[in-house]
Amino acid sequence: MNFDYNDENTQEKALLIGVDTGEYDAEASMDELAELAKTAGAFVQARIMQKRDAPNGVSFVGKGCLEQAAEFCGANDTDIIIADSELTPVQVRNIEDETDVRVIDRTTLILDIFASRARSKEGKLQTELAQLKYSLPRLTGKGSSMSRLGGGIGTRGPGETKLETDKRHIRRRIQSIKKELDGVERRRALQHNRRKKNGVFSVAVVGYTNAGKSTLMNTLTNAGVLQEDKLFATLDPTARKLTLPDGRQIMLIDTVGFISRLPHQLVDAFRSTLEEAVYADVILNICDASDSECLNHTKISEEILKSLFDGGIVTVPVITVFNKCDIARDINKFGSNDAVRISAKTGEGIDELLLAVEKALVQTRKRVRLLIPFDKGSLVSKVRENGEVYHEEYTENGAVIEAAVDISVLGALSEYII
Repeated sequence: MNFDYNDENTQEKALLIGVDTGEYDAEASMDELAELAKTAGAFVQARIMQKRDAPNGVSFVGKGCLEQAAEFCGANDTDIIIADSELTPVQVRNIEDETDVRVIDRTTLILDIFASRARSKEGKLQTELAQLKYSLPRLTGKGSSMSRLGGGIGTRGPGETKLETDKRHIRRRIQSIKKELDGVERRRALQHNRRKKNGVFSVAVVGYTNAGKSTLMNTLTNAGVLQEDKLFATLDPTARKLTLPDGRQIMLIDTVGFISRLPHQLVDAFRSTLEEAVYADVILNICDASDSECLNHTKISEEILKSLFDGGIVTVPVITVFNKCDIARDINKFGSNDAVRISAKTGEGIDELLLAVEKALVQTRKRVRLLIPFDKGSLVSKVRENGEVYHEEYTENGAVIEAAVDISVLGALSEYII
């Protein structure tokens, strides 16, 4: 049993429990669960990990471990037990009966964080949909936890009162939310089509939660996106214009962060938001280079991206971006030649990142130096309208212009390129 001696304040006191079956790094997962609990506003008193071939079907952990948890909770006024796996209603009821403490699982905790952080109507609807879909099969046999709704971690958000309604009502609400989200998705598709028609490229910023996506957005665009050293600081997608060095304008779009064993209810509910990556022309996969689990987090993000594309094949150029390189201990361990190393906080590597985005985008402009005779003034106007002028001067032979010009007008200008 490991103890956490941080300042307790008035937070709910939590005990974390987990089972190590060898399927994944259980210690790293418990560390992440502790961060999730902290994000939700809990003070982690201790954690209990038990090695087993499989979780106990009746009580998740074994009898001795459960007795240890009950003894600890009684001696330390524990408010909540959080399990690092999805629990069945039977497991929840049995743990609660033994410990007399409210019990939630990893998925409920993540849903709770989403509920507390959703700001837009779409974000609230998506969170409520995920909560309802998760709670529906758990309404029967939920035991004493039903009477504890209405306060504390795991009970917040738009869907909290819905848990006390009958299944028919919940199914109707699920269908209603789906219809509303379908409308949102149609409007988003129209926005993407409009951008394509206007020749505006979009770049989706994805990656593991707390990797620094919002900091990067703010560094590049002064977007004013919430920056916090907490998981899931940003839920609602943010889109901002950004001008690349070659003069092309793009839409940079922030998305919800990924996490290991992301509940499928959340993937389904937030699919319309996550599909910003599917619609994008380029994807930036951001990872925290200072995190010991960086490479694993990058792979998790890649797997979630694959699940969003038809056939599991990502058809959009993906640029791997290792962020927080200013505090990473051994940046040389990331051997990918295609990856870009940056610090969104200090600005290190940002120029290289923008050049990588330019290279990944479909070539629509070319940088040229032109000498346009004075009697061809209309061509000067064409350059200004269809490109980005970097330098312009007038000589005795005509206007010398250095510009990034749309490929569509290069033919008319070809004889004046110098």
